[in-house]
Amino acid sequence: MKEILVVDDEKDIVEAIEYNLKNEGYKVAKAFDGQTAVKMAKEKIPALVLLDLMLPGLNGLDVCKILKNNPSTANIPVIMLTAKSEEADKVIGLELGADDYLTKPFSMRELTARIKAILKRYGGEARTGKNVFKAPQLELDIEKHEVRVAGKPIELTAKEFALLHYLWENEGKVFSRERLLDTVWGIDVAIETRTVDVHVRRLREKLGKAEKYVHTLRGVGYKFEVKP
Repeated sequence: MKEILVVDDEKDIVEAIEYNLKNEGYKVAKAFDGQTAVKMAKEKIPALVLLDLMLPGLNGLDVCKILKNNPSTANIPVIMLTAKSEEADKVIGLELGADDYLTKPFSMRELTARIKAILKRYGGEARTGKNVFKAPQLELDIEKHEVRVAGKPIELTAKEFALLHYLWENEGKVFSRERLLDTVWGIDVAIETRTVDVHVRRLREKLGKAEKYVHTLRGVGYKFEVKP
């Protein structure tokens, strides 16, 4: 049974979410402040974190940043809960590695649908059936969740890893920013597409000499291609 960590300082909201998630067959852990959320995420390694942005102590963005920068929690998917006035925070959260967001008030049906979609995406096998991708100076191992450049492992966030994986397994195909948001992030593409550009830039910086495999087609999008 998959466990979901619900983080919100409004106890009535937490109880309503807990009731509905348990009816869907999930276990639920609860935290009402940022510090407790980080501690519980590290101890429990939940299948997903449902994270409110407005929290006492550490706010939701701080919690997301800490989780995504810690190797033990970096791969935990995060759904942010935001108010309508927090549009800028949504963008920042997505750039930090959050997978999706819901604006309050939201329906429990939509919440459970988003959770199921993200867990399915994280739990699925590589569509190509390949577990290891290799190119000169670069290797990506799905099972070990490792990327190596010139034989040395590099640290990628969960979203950077997913982006590289998706582009590589579809080598040669060009994807628009909107398509990448929809497929890799799984979110409403109405959010600013610049978050894709930010992640591609950071990915290239970490890939070093192997960044040449990630190609930009101006005005179109991105592709991964190993040229002879």
